[in-house]
Amino acid sequence: MKDDLGADVGLAGPPSRVVSLVPALTEAVEATLPGTVTGATDYCTHPPTLDVPRVGGSKYPKVDAVLALRPGLVLANSEENRPEDVARLRAEGVPVWVMAAPATVPAALTSLRTLFTEAFGIAEPGWLTEADRRWRDVPPVWARAVVPVWRKPWVVLGRDTFGGDVLRRLGVATVYSGHAERYPRPKLDELRGRFADGEADLLVLPDEPYEFTDDDGPEAFPGVPYALVSGRYLTWYGPSLVPAHAALTASVRSGR
Repeated sequence: MKDDLGADVGLAGPPSRVVSLVPALTEAVEATLPGTVTGATDYCTHPPTLDVPRVGGSKYPKVDAVLALRPGLVLANSEENRPEDVARLRAEGVPVWVMAAPATVPAALTSLRTLFTEAFGIAEPGWLTEADRRWRDVPPVWARAVVPVWRKPWVVLGRDTFGGDVLRRLGVATVYSGHAERYPRPKLDELRGRFADGEADLLVLPDEPYEFTDDDGPEAFPGVPYALVSGRYLTWYGPSLVPAHAALTASVRSGR
């Protein structure tokens, strides 16, 4: 089989030992095939019961630690993981499946469907079918949002981001969705100007990767309606997509 980038994965059969370098994929695989994940990054927080050796961060994993776990498959992502780490693992004879960073919910679900049905040789998981049903519709826009994911400097969701598509499927358009960059770095004055000019009417603040709170983030935008949301629900693709629809809907509506 080939991964999302068209590279041969080189699997001889369904893997029983998987090292995941992507938190969302860690949750997806372990929730579907308990006991299959035998190594994960420091940022793989779900499922909460996951108790496996850690191999460092997603961007800079300890490749020697990954190799020491003798994985039958390593899961990576084209945005979160470095090509040189993927290349070294493959050079050592380790099959690596790289998921293309999804720009939409359907793209993520299609990739996950391929992973489970082809790499693991199982039927489509029930949570994937349910997530597909819940996120299929795209309702009319009722709010236009600025969505920071970092500050110092400010970084916001731009074009072709999974989180942006998640919000659009809740009726929230992201103001920077037409920007040339996926993660623009506008100055604070520019961000404030979007609200002053009426281009934006909602500030959406996730709790990861930057942990925005009631006391950290909203104070930079006096008088602007804001909504604190789960970063996991906004940006993770996997079983969390099932509860994410209702949870995020409640969160963004609370900012109105």
